Amino acid sequence: MICMLRIVNLFSKVERQDIYMSIAKKKIYDMTSFHKLQAVVNNLEDAHEQIDTAICTALKESKPVYISISCNLPSIPHPTFSRHPVPFFLSPRLSNQMNLEAAVETAAAFLNKSVKPVLVGGPKMRVAKASKAFVELADACGYPVAVMPSAKGLVPEHHSRFIGTYWGAVSTPFCAEIVESADSYLFAGPIFNDYSSVGYSLLLKKEKAIIVQLDRVVIGNGPAFGCVLMKDFLHALATRLKKNTAAYDNYSRIFVPQGEPLSSEPGEPLRVNVLFKHIQKMLSGNSAVIAETGDSWFNCQKLKLPEGCGYEFQMQYGSIGWSVGATLGYAQAAKDKRVISFIGDGSFQVTAQEVSTMLRWEQNNIIFLINNGGYTIEVEIHDGPYNIIKNWNYTGVVEAFHNGEGKCYTAKVRTEEELKKAIEASLGPNKDSLCFIEVIVHKDDASKELLEWGSRVSAANSRLPNPQ
Repeated sequence: MICMLRIVNLFSKVERQDIYMSIAKKKIYDMTSFHKLQAVVNNLEDAHEQIDTAICTALKESKPVYISISCNLPSIPHPTFSRHPVPFFLSPRLSNQMNLEAAVETAAAFLNKSVKPVLVGGPKMRVAKASKAFVELADACGYPVAVMPSAKGLVPEHHSRFIGTYWGAVSTPFCAEIVESADSYLFAGPIFNDYSSVGYSLLLKKEKAIIVQLDRVVIGNGPAFGCVLMKDFLHALATRLKKNTAAYDNYSRIFVPQGEPLSSEPGEPLRVNVLFKHIQKMLSGNSAVIAETGDSWFNCQKLKLPEGCGYEFQMQYGSIGWSVGATLGYAQAAKDKRVISFIGDGSFQVTAQEVSTMLRWEQNNIIFLINNGGYTIEVEIHDGPYNIIKNWNYTGVVEAFHNGEGKCYTAKVRTEEELKKAIEASLGPNKDSLCFIEVIVHKDDASKELLEWGSRVSAANSRLPNPQ
């Protein structure tokens, strides 16, 4: 990580931010499955070309690359590195215009004959850089707008027709009913796996769907159009759709606002729903939320993001511990935002040492360590004694990392009163410090969404194998 930081310092601020974000959002363990390119630099003759190609690829593909440099090379001068900064060129990707026009014409005919169409944004909109075009389409057509869980934050939640997260049985209230009762739906950049589909239990029909991927559009059971970039397609489609607010009107008729959690009595053990009631009040356009695998997935999905508030959530492989490294990377890139992370105790034990690097780089993140004594999400999927972990003195671990160097605030909270004091301290006198708040809750304190999701994913994962 530190080696990569040194390399990207050769680039401009905007370029560095893109690279840091690429590092942060793909903090995973099976590197060979995810990275776009690997450069192994063991001589100086082609070092410039390899590094240049790798970073160009990261920027162009919005995917991470890995650069390995032999430790005896960095301090040796070489003529190819005499220019500063290192020049590079990114060739633009273009749609096939004939295919684009055909895809837009077919999709417009498909949607314009629908009675209750809806739009759903997916996580691949980020890689396609299509969020702006998606919002443009939403503004033009009048359809209700939802997002898949790992696309939260890619569509502004203050949009007048935003109806929440579509996640099957654990969707935002009233969202799934509108999406699944629609007679057509456009999914932009979706990923359908066992996690995002809640154990493959989504009530969707292929013949009703337009699936828009990075460079391909599939319409119902009919035609597929290749070499069509997502943002080009969405932008062009916005000019061809008739205004139709029928589905959103239905949503307005059935929508009932959510209530507040039950009030806590003085000294009562803290509940997770009370914790997130206070978290909601902390958020602003100058903050960013990072949600770890586990119950934080579901609790953070229910947060209403203010305009400009960042959000990161990794569920493709449910890599526990991802959020600690992602917090480090996000904070290093987005200096204008204060990162607020929610991490379970089991996940934190995997990558706790990243907090040491946060302290070294003087980051002022706020980390909420939710200590419930084990892997709660795994309990709901497949319970066993391996889901109980050794309890740590988590604030003590962070204080050991701090070791009197830099700014650090820690707190261990068990009640709502203690939580309020810790939040006030993190936003007030310790606003420039790394703040680590250990929240101790009951081992069975889980959201209703986790209970539902866990039972469905468990059923899918334990099904009999397909016959040969």
